[in-house]
Amino acid sequence: MDNLTKVQRRKNMQNIRSANTKMELIVRSLLHRKGLRYRIHTKLIGKPDIVFPSKKVVVFLDSCFFHSCPYHYVEPKSNKKYWVPKIKRNVNRAKEVNRTLRKQGWKVIRIWEHQIRKNLDKVIQSISDRLA
Repeated sequence: MDNLTKVQRRKNMQNIRSANTKMELIVRSLLHRKGLRYRIHTKLIGKPDIVFPSKKVVVFLDSCFFHSCPYHYVEPKSNKKYWVPKIKRNVNRAKEVNRTLRKQGWKVIRIWEHQIRKNLDKVIQSISDRLA
């Protein structure tokens, strides 16, 4: 059962960002500090969070809940008819986006939210290594 009223839940859900999330801002800041230049808000399929056009590398920063992390995803207890299909669509869409971008010659990097929280330096280093 939801502890919030419909109005409170609606306001909560409206505050969930799809771009310029805290996670994105932190990663982008550290990449920039490291001297790596990138693009954001490109017109590529799947709307990658970070794009390195000259290296043909795209980076997606996936949240554990919305992308069904194998380690941290917990199926919602309420409104399952909405959430379960939505999250499955997200997972399937990510796979299709990966395939399409790879066919177009892009290297695709997907990073989980928990990886950023657990070891941000390692994440930055892994992105940097893929650009070399």
